[in-house]
Amino acid sequence: MDIHQVTNFFLELDALKHIQRRSYITGGERLENSAEHSWHLAMACWNIAAYFQLDVDMAKLLQYALVHDLGEVDAGDTFLYSKERKTSNEAERLCVQRFSEHSGNHIQDLLTLWDEQEFGHSTEAKLMKAVDRLLPFLLNIAAEGKTWKSHQIRASQVKNAHAFIADDFPELHQWLSEKIDYATQQGWLLADDAAEVATE
Repeated sequence: MDIHQVTNFFLELDALKHIQRRSYITGGERLENSAEHSWHLAMACWNIAAYFQLDVDMAKLLQYALVHDLGEVDAGDTFLYSKERKTSNEAERLCVQRFSEHSGNHIQDLLTLWDEQEFGHSTEAKLMKAVDRLLPFLLNIAAEGKTWKSHQIRASQVKNAHAFIADDFPELHQWLSEKIDYATQQGWLLADDAAEVATE
């Protein structure tokens, strides 16, 4: 084993810190990066699983959280409300495959784990996807809709993006729904009738 290859792999992973997301960190002075988000997601998944007393494979859940945005090193971050969102996982998967084949990588199931979190329907995958939507939403609320306002996001867009959470985590979905209504009342999200007027 060549430790130099391993350390080179670590430097390649470090590139995730350069991928800027659309959510502002608490306080709103700068955007978060994808590496920060991945750590935040791992901690939040751990805590939510304990809160709901879910029977999950915790190691796998945390692995999903850590690898879920790894493909953004090559593909970049795709905004949740972007039209390119549906096909972004193709470029991300190629990046994860590149990492999995790196001579310094010794995580044998790296690509398999990424595929499982991206395409799977396990409790771990569902929980991670729900919390992955929850965190940027929470940061938007904390920043008084700074990202939503700058991109003129409508309440219906946010509702549609989070609708899937209702089936598996109704308590989370209820909280989100209440906050969407509040954000709309505050003018952080465009009410759909206002959005229609703005585009006429």
